[in-house]
Amino acid sequence: MRTLHKTFLLALAVATLTTACGKGGDGEKKTAVSEAALAEAKTVFAQRCATCHGPEGKGDGPAGQALNPKPRTFSDKDWQAKVTDDHLRKIIVGGGPAVGLSPMMAPNPDLKEKPQVIDGLVQIVRDLGGK
Repeated sequence: MRTLHKTFLLALAVATLTTACGKGGDGEKKTAVSEAALAEAKTVFAQRCATCHGPEGKGDGPAGQALNPKPRTFSDKDWQAKVTDDHLRKIIVGGGPAVGLSPMMAPNPDLKEKPQVIDGLVQIVRDLGGK
């Protein structure tokens, strides 16, 4: 009985550590992003994303003013809760049409071979949402 108790506690500890270290709150695996990739993602965001979504992700960028529908507001808690990181990755690379949204959301096919930069962009979107 004592061995069974120790085995259970060890399994519980491993499961807890695995969940805490390798997954996000939505059950998705989190990818470590290097400082260089995050720096590139910040540049990409400033040059490409912020023009429509705004520098703080509020959907108020200068180019987004004329768009219909308006660009996504990343601080929307309901949207943040329901959208997955994989969905964000798909939108970043394929644009709005890749997920049945507006074709005004431009694709970034040049990032397809830069998964860490994409993950950096996902991290930025999540951070702007307070998640």
